[in-house]
Amino acid sequence: MEVKFIGVGEAFDEEYPNTSIQVEAEEGGIEHCILLDCGFTVPPLFWKSCPDGERLDAVWISHFHGDHFFGLPALIARFWQLGRQKPLLVIGLPGVEQIVTQTIGLAYPSVLAKLGYELRFIEMQPGKVLMRAGFVWRSAPNAHSRSDLAVRIDCGGKSLFYSGDGAPTEDSVLLARGADLAVHEAFRMSEPSPGHSTVSKCIDFARSAQVKRLALVHLERNERRRREQIFPMIRAVSELEVFLPEPGDKIRI
Repeated sequence: MEVKFIGVGEAFDEEYPNTSIQVEAEEGGIEHCILLDCGFTVPPLFWKSCPDGERLDAVWISHFHGDHFFGLPALIARFWQLGRQKPLLVIGLPGVEQIVTQTIGLAYPSVLAKLGYELRFIEMQPGKVLMRAGFVWRSAPNAHSRSDLAVRIDCGGKSLFYSGDGAPTEDSVLLARGADLAVHEAFRMSEPSPGHSTVSKCIDFARSAQVKRLALVHLERNERRRREQIFPMIRAVSELEVFLPEPGDKIRI
C-alpha cells in the first residue's frame, strides 16, 4: 500500500493545501486508487499526482466542511472533460449523495446531466463493513464540531487509519488498533481547542491504539510555524514513529 500526502494543511492555511491522502494498492493483480477527503485546494495537486482520468476508483468524505469536500465539483468536472467512462464511488456520512450533488449543482449546474460516467454513492455508518475498490472499509465517530467519521482501510494485510477532523474517541482508538499507519488531525500542539485534537492527544491515541506509525496533519497554520517546539515532543516517543508529513510525501506500508 502506497500513501501519498496530497495536502496536510487546515482550512485557511496560505502555504499548505487542505489535508488529502491518495492511497494506492494492489489486490488480486488489480491496482486500486482512492482519495481520502478532497477540499477546495486539493484538485490541482491531485491532477498533477494522478493525471489519468480513469485511475481514481473512490473518494472518501470524512465530513461536510468545505476543506474536506468542496474540491469534488472541480474533480468531477475535470473527469468529464477528460472523457472518463468508469463509475466513481463517493463514500461518506448519511446524506452524502444529496449534499455532494447539490454542491456540484451550485458550482457547475449543467455538469451532472452530461457527465458520461456514473457517480455512485454509499452512506457509511459506524459498525458497517464495506468491501469496495479493493479495500475493506470501517469507520468510527471522531469528536468534531460537525459529525465526522474516522476511517480504517485494509488491503493486502496492510492497514491505514485516517481521522478526518476531531479529537480521538474510544471508538476511534478501537478502530485504529494495530494499524500500520495512522494519519490524525493535530490542530494544536497541546492547548485544548474545541472540536479538534492536539499533538499530545494524538501521541496518546497512537500509544493506546498500538499503531506502528503516526502522521500528524491539519496543524493550525500558526502552530505549524512552531515546528521547533513540536519536534522534541515527537522525538521523545520511542515506541512508534511520529512524523509531520509535507505535501507530496510518499510512504509505503
